[in-house]
Amino acid sequence: MDGICTLANDKVYDQLIALLNSIEAIYDQKMPVCIYPYDGNTAQITTEIAKRPHVQLYDRQNSIDKWDEFVKDIWDAHPTAHKHWQSIGKDKYHRIGTHRRYCAFDGPFDRFVYMDADTLLISPLDQIFAKLEQNDWVVYDFQYTDLSHVYDIASVKLTELFTSEQLKTEIFCSGFYGSKKDIFPEPMRISLLEKLRQGEAAVLYDMAPDQTILNYLVMRSGISNYNFATHLSHQEKTGCCITSPHFQIKDNLIYDQGNRLTYLHYIGLSSKIFNQVCAGENIDFPYRDLFLHYRYLHEPEQRPKFTTKPKAYDAPPSLGTRIIRKLGLNKK
Repeated sequence: MDGICTLANDKVYDQLIALLNSIEAIYDQKMPVCIYPYDGNTAQITTEIAKRPHVQLYDRQNSIDKWDEFVKDIWDAHPTAHKHWQSIGKDKYHRIGTHRRYCAFDGPFDRFVYMDADTLLISPLDQIFAKLEQNDWVVYDFQYTDLSHVYDIASVKLTELFTSEQLKTEIFCSGFYGSKKDIFPEPMRISLLEKLRQGEAAVLYDMAPDQTILNYLVMRSGISNYNFATHLSHQEKTGCCITSPHFQIKDNLIYDQGNRLTYLHYIGLSSKIFNQVCAGENIDFPYRDLFLHYRYLHEPEQRPKFTTKPKAYDAPPSLGTRIIRKLGLNKK
């Protein structure tokens, strides 16, 4: 069975609803969806998906515990991650819930497409599932142009493990990918964990914890992988992120030079911004109207009506806010 999965908790509720609605706009309720819980904060999600028979919240605790333990073992092997994380916060493990997307390898779908909660589905996924007939891992993004958010580029081990060609072409973003159930069986996990403990963990980039491990697992295991962005012609390929300002919107779909996007990723935007906008604050961000269309697809009367001047999401803080912050710092 094919399906779509995502990772969420109530903190990203508004984004999750937009994603689910965008999937329904393409597939009605015929495409099953599985939500992997970031943590136990899922009361709103549970209430919402009761209305959506094709959506389930993953609850196999043994699977969740297995992947939690696996990634903790990986980070325990890293030479500096714990010290770094504890210098910027209180948690021993940084954003450990992000790794729970790995439960998809145990999940209900034989083949699946994983989408971050801050994405929208824009086109059917036929081409992704078709490529999964010949490959175990399929992506469509341009992360390969920026190695620094996937691996520790200062690590001398990086070029010992991977060729320069691999590092130029096989890097991917963990926000959208197609894969299959059981592609990382236990013997493979044990073998890779041993390699990490023998020093290979040093190549992992600790501030993108789920992304760096996925890249390592795919590239070090040698499973077959395919990136549309490196195979399609310049005339065929599209972007996927809101960092591209040139996309065109037509009939609540989005296009890049006439080609319809597969998905749109609101990468880099805090979930707080989406929550504030849905609560009525007039904060502007790229492709906001498209997000609001899908967020309120089934309840357009609930869409916020803004009465104030819009404020850019990346606007610098006001003078008053800067003064308050400075005073706050001075009191410490």
